[in-house]
Amino acid sequence: MPFDPIATPTVRTAPNREPAFRHEAQEEAAQQKLEALRQRTGKRPNFLVILMDDVGWGDFGCYGGGIAVGAPTPNIDRLAREGLLLTSCYSEPSCSPSRATLLTGRVPNRHGLQRPPMYGEPGGLEDEVTIARILSEAGYSTQAVGKWHLGEALASQPQNVGFDDFYGFLSVSDMYTEWRDPHFFPEIVYSDARTEWVKNMPFNRSFVHATRGNEPEQVEEVTIPVLSLLDDKWRQYSVDYIRRMAGSDQPWFLLHGTRGAHFDNYPHPDYLGVSPAKHPYKDTLIELDAIVGSLVDCLKETGQLENTLVFISSDNGPHMETWPDAAYTPFRCAKGSTWEGGVRVPGIISWPGTVAAGGQSDGLFDFNDILPTFAALAGAADRVPTDRFIDGVDQSSFLVTEGGLSNRKYHYYWLVDTFSGLRVGEYKWMRAATSDSVTDAWGPGGFTGVTEHYTYAKLFNLYLDPKEQHNYMTRKLAYVEAFQAGARNHMATFRAYPPKRVLGPRPAST
Repeated sequence: MPFDPIATPTVRTAPNREPAFRHEAQEEAAQQKLEALRQRTGKRPNFLVILMDDVGWGDFGCYGGGIAVGAPTPNIDRLAREGLLLTSCYSEPSCSPSRATLLTGRVPNRHGLQRPPMYGEPGGLEDEVTIARILSEAGYSTQAVGKWHLGEALASQPQNVGFDDFYGFLSVSDMYTEWRDPHFFPEIVYSDARTEWVKNMPFNRSFVHATRGNEPEQVEEVTIPVLSLLDDKWRQYSVDYIRRMAGSDQPWFLLHGTRGAHFDNYPHPDYLGVSPAKHPYKDTLIELDAIVGSLVDCLKETGQLENTLVFISSDNGPHMETWPDAAYTPFRCAKGSTWEGGVRVPGIISWPGTVAAGGQSDGLFDFNDILPTFAALAGAADRVPTDRFIDGVDQSSFLVTEGGLSNRKYHYYWLVDTFSGLRVGEYKWMRAATSDSVTDAWGPGGFTGVTEHYTYAKLFNLYLDPKEQHNYMTRKLAYVEAFQAGARNHMATFRAYPPKRVLGPRPAST
């Protein structure tokens, strides 16, 4: 029977693993291609993940944005032309859940970071197994640069969860600047008492440097002028790392998390006003595109491009409540929601000679697929944990086979600790979601609204209705069992592998 994303059954390879499609011919072709690469280079692949902040699905030119929305992105567009552009790449609804999912291969209700930690909250990756730890134990050099935002507790910092070195900040952009800016917080800026009150809050106000197992060293306090220079400082640190690794036989993993384009944007002085839009958000996008160009150029100059898989994405959709200092998405709603605008993000895979140029795919790809995929490509699949549930699936054959098919059947939508729904094929089945009424915020979306639980599930055909405006359930009752079975099977895994929470409850306006 020909492959169909709804009708074709999946295979569960282990009790703790998400069932996946088996494309045997594709797997064989991929293994042959990867073996030929190993024979040619004599090395295992490097991995460069460039994770941007709050950049929307429609911001890059290759996704229909770019010059059309006032910020050309030629470097990112070129990578998309030379690699694989994913149109159904999924993050989680907000920053920290996405970053933890990318590192652990687990949905937020398993790793426990269902929302972002704020103002000194501890986080909680210390008992998780990250892809950095797996690769490090397999002989890789591991480097984290830029934004972390997975908790400030020492045990949850990068240098203690698998990275050899970290150079960046532990929290999120606005926490360093909002209380310093009189445009946003005049009642703090012009009050000595309130300024001191914020300064005494238990959060780190500097960007830091840390090496494996050690306390972080304060590099510089993040004032607004300093913040405008951070992405360039971090770019240079990553360039220096790539150059240094060119002289080593050791393979490497670099996680480069940009500051941009999280609100509020204070572009580097060299980029201020350079975008056709003449707006700080758009100026920041042009700076981010230049950073991508700089990192890729360094790979080329040092002869490492052919042996490096580059993945570019964003941690979630736009935070529309900060409009116009916000990203663009053609989908419904925004960051903080499980509507497509909150969780469908750009996803570009570049690996010249291994990932075919000019490819596009709407096959499902989740952030939690990074861990098993990178582990497989590094020859470390046997190091993927067996004592906890892994929601990611190995997508290596999908990525490296020209015209490959995704190995993932379902994407599961989690809204904090509420199971929101799932996607399979072109259909999205929803049991709960955030309201996105214009009465909740001037720009609907983000972290406002209430969680609505539907008495009767809603169904959307994302090919006919990408803005999720037309409930299709009554017309498509034949599919109900397929959706309900997917949800039942997913939720049943929590009986053997219970959920966890590492942060206390917090209002949805976090």
